[in-house]
Amino acid sequence: MNLFAEIRALVVDALGQMAASGALPAGLDLSAVSVEPPRDGAHGDMATNAAMVLAKPAGMAPRAIAEALAAKLAADPRITKADVAGPGFLNLRLSPLVWQGVVKAALTEGAGFGRSQIGQGARVNVEFVSANPTGPMHVGHVRGAVVGDALSNLLAFAGWDVTREYYINDGGAQVDVLARSAYERYREAHGLEPEIREGLYPGDYLIPVGEALKAEFGSRLLDQPEGVWLQDVRNFATELMMQMIREDLATLGVRMDIYSSEKALYGTGEIEAAIETLRGMDLIYDGVLEPPKGKTPEDWEPREQTLFRSTAHGDDVDRPVKKSDGSWTYFAPDIAYHYNKVRRGFDQLIDIFGADHGGYVKRMKAAVSALSNGKVPLDIKLIQLVKLYKNGEPFKMSKRAGTFVTLRDVVEEAGADVTRFIMLTRKNDVALDFDFAKVLEQSKDNPVFYVQYANARINSVIRKAREAGITCDDATLAGLDLSGLTHEAEIELAKKIAEWPRLVEIAAKGNEPHRVAFYLYELASDLHGLWNRGNDDLSLRFYQEGNAATSATKIALARATGVVIGCGLGILGVTPVEEMR
Repeated sequence: MNLFAEIRALVVDALGQMAASGALPAGLDLSAVSVEPPRDGAHGDMATNAAMVLAKPAGMAPRAIAEALAAKLAADPRITKADVAGPGFLNLRLSPLVWQGVVKAALTEGAGFGRSQIGQGARVNVEFVSANPTGPMHVGHVRGAVVGDALSNLLAFAGWDVTREYYINDGGAQVDVLARSAYERYREAHGLEPEIREGLYPGDYLIPVGEALKAEFGSRLLDQPEGVWLQDVRNFATELMMQMIREDLATLGVRMDIYSSEKALYGTGEIEAAIETLRGMDLIYDGVLEPPKGKTPEDWEPREQTLFRSTAHGDDVDRPVKKSDGSWTYFAPDIAYHYNKVRRGFDQLIDIFGADHGGYVKRMKAAVSALSNGKVPLDIKLIQLVKLYKNGEPFKMSKRAGTFVTLRDVVEEAGADVTRFIMLTRKNDVALDFDFAKVLEQSKDNPVFYVQYANARINSVIRKAREAGITCDDATLAGLDLSGLTHEAEIELAKKIAEWPRLVEIAAKGNEPHRVAFYLYELASDLHGLWNRGNDDLSLRFYQEGNAATSATKIALARATGVVIGCGLGILGVTPVEEMR
């Protein structure tokens, strides 16, 4: 049930009747007509812009359209009042029966309440994390992993066919550095002093890799030139790192559908095929780029390179795909990888990148636009930094990692559920402060606690009612006469529940899972507000001592709130808490 969609359909039908009667011109485009919550709740329950967006194409004054439309809508039993405001905005007030019906719908639909089919089964590929396989996941990867996973859950909830994908960056020089670092730990496993020189990875996490190398290769790689052991050690260490990364992600509740390898693109002709496809579109040429910003002609050496004409698809400058020495740039395999995704038949691509990839956005979008003939949109979400604190002080680095705080450090300290929720309390492109003391405190200022506490309160009143012999299963509650839910505070909570299906669609269309976390906090706030009002007004308490019928009616409202909290937390990948300890 999407109440906003239902009322919009009512508005559109009324406009159709007006056109049929000659009150409006026929054939007007109604796609821009919307029904939304008013900016000021005092003005009504919903507002429509119909008169404002139709005035110009209809050649009529917006207020005239609004007044005629108001008369049509007022005839519907769901509408108790239709007021024209200002130049032509139309504010609507709905019958309490409508809000009581929302409670019934939530209880009837359960975990499916708010599900949408706006995705229409379209295939979307969400690539996220995609860290270099050179060590454990760090705190920056935590946020990207949570955003990507929650976004995937959200899109699936809204009707998309979602594939979660991890792109293993195992084709660059960093995996050679990993191999050299692991080789020193291999030497250490044989009782030799490791030479962790500058530029190698110093973390203790490579000690067990060295032990594993010893178990696999014995001593036969000792004292051998790099050319003998580099490839074997690189492959072996990379696989162990990916095993560690999979385990790290699992501690956060993240599981990928596909792991794709950059290295697998080399020597297979895929890079060449992607570049030749672009060449066939006259988008590849040999040329010399202008000096980068900040460089003067005196300190810039112009070199002819093979370039992608990315400016033809919205980029600021053309981009090199092959260096003057004939080797591929980092951009070339990324083009091939995205071409692979296009050829796999995805209707939409989403990449979750770190903030340091900001300069990569336009060129990657240009490549996908060209390779898909503009048919496959690419949305790139940049994840800003997470700053860790404990009691207001910066959190110290991990000795195991050597230079950074690991994903496991965070999850072991705060728990997976708290970590996931807090990572979604800011939009992805805004920096986030994560204080271990604050995210675990039991206060209204801690959003994850506040939402979980609301769910625990709902469960506590249901337990109390059951002990009193009141049947509280969803089907029974949905079948009750809920006409007793008429108090302003009760109706306000039902209104917030009604916003959930609309919120799901807005968040999914914008690829913005943080909206779910924001909404859950607001919903929890309304629940707590009603609960606290019951301390002063006993008639508002969910459990009414000695009155089973009234208790069941009010518990239906509480349980409907719990249904939505469960749906929202499910999208965030957080387990609802049934009682606080």
